[in-house]
Amino acid sequence: MAHRFPPAFLWGAATAAAQIEGAAHEDGKGDSIWDAFARVPGAIAGGDTPERAVDHYHRMPEDVALMRRLGLDSYRFSVSWARVQPDGVRTNAAGLDFYSRLVDELLTVGILPWLTLYHWDLPQTLEEAGGWPNRDTAHRFLDYAHAVHDVLGDRVDHWTTFNEPLCSSLIGYGGGEHAPGRMEPRAALGALHHQHLAHGLATRALRGRGAENIGITLNLTNAVPNDPSDPVDLDAAARLDAIWNGAFLEPLLLGRYPQLFLDSVADHRFAEFIHDGDLATIAAPLDFLGVNHYHDDNVSGHPLPPETPPGLRPTTYARGSMFVGSEDLTFPSRGLPRTAMGWEINSDGLRSLLVRLGQQYPQLPPLYVTENGSAWEDVVGEDGSVEDPDRVAYLEDHLDAVASAIEEGADVRGYFVWSLLDNFEWAWGYDKRFGIVHVDYDSQLRTVKRSGHVYAEIIRAHRDAAPTPAGQGIAAAI
Repeated sequence: MAHRFPPAFLWGAATAAAQIEGAAHEDGKGDSIWDAFARVPGAIAGGDTPERAVDHYHRMPEDVALMRRLGLDSYRFSVSWARVQPDGVRTNAAGLDFYSRLVDELLTVGILPWLTLYHWDLPQTLEEAGGWPNRDTAHRFLDYAHAVHDVLGDRVDHWTTFNEPLCSSLIGYGGGEHAPGRMEPRAALGALHHQHLAHGLATRALRGRGAENIGITLNLTNAVPNDPSDPVDLDAAARLDAIWNGAFLEPLLLGRYPQLFLDSVADHRFAEFIHDGDLATIAAPLDFLGVNHYHDDNVSGHPLPPETPPGLRPTTYARGSMFVGSEDLTFPSRGLPRTAMGWEINSDGLRSLLVRLGQQYPQLPPLYVTENGSAWEDVVGEDGSVEDPDRVAYLEDHLDAVASAIEEGADVRGYFVWSLLDNFEWAWGYDKRFGIVHVDYDSQLRTVKRSGHVYAEIIRAHRDAAPTPAGQGIAAAI
């Protein structure tokens, strides 16, 4: 392993409010769509809920101290809309005070706050008013962005509008696997466009208020044709690329939707959602693009053989039926090793993606890998330690991939591991662990895993090789 990163490279870790905070109904917080979805029988594995999560709301200073021990430059966190505006309209001072204290705690120990406004937790009251398929929700998001900036704008410099809008639009409203659990293709497409619009409105407003570092985070893939010589598979890969990548990148960077995407959703009258001036608003200039990547997608237009083992069939998450207009896609196995999520491991896919983005979009802003990580069946040893060699290997290999991409010309300026803590993993409840820090869900005890120690060592080695601090982080013994 030989990591090679620029001196100013930013090292961080990421979380999401609904996954770690708990205190789901304390200090005035209202229901989010995930609180409501978790009450639907069978919606969440094990009947789990985010009610307590990993209690970050009460343990925040302890968790920030842990970040300092790891030597992080930056912490990427999200604000819960339902905590700030419980009914989607009225601002809750107590909710904003929590984030103000978090930001102060981070700055006190020299960690750069990297704020995400929306990581999937729409106030349930707004969902009951139509949710993201309702155009008005984009304007409610603008009001919410104003409310957060009013309190935090004097101390927060980095603003991410949305995290993975593909998941909160197409999966939540079309695939049904994520909150609010709807399976309505046209609604999913309305959600997609209105989240884009909300991003553009908020970006312009934040810029007008003096914010200088504004971006968005997308989960992007490499759509790999199963048989590159088969026209059917080539077409399948092109359609997957259009809906997973193009329907998000092109409106944001080019002010248009890909024609292949428009053709594939024409039956759902997608064009009716687009009003005059929308695309110009959506294409507001970005200061950075966050890239979340966990795996490639090996895709085919042919059905899978009936004898295909269940573990190698398309998963409902981020697969098949959720792709409005591409329901016939299949995802054959390439025989690669897989994580506990069933996701293929291929670190070179991250390198390829980062390089390709710069080649495909000359107007691309600087990139940050804002999520990358892996879930495994972690075991606490008799001595209380957590050895996770598979996660260590995944981390090291993917960091090597990022370094290689930079050497090939990709303008990547930072990396945020997913995730800082084990947490409520959405529809999988507490069954899947992504953290570099183990959490005992009964006692809430935090234990740095071997992967966390390795990550801290990588950060420390980078600082030792580049005396000028990479960011605002403080290297400390762990």
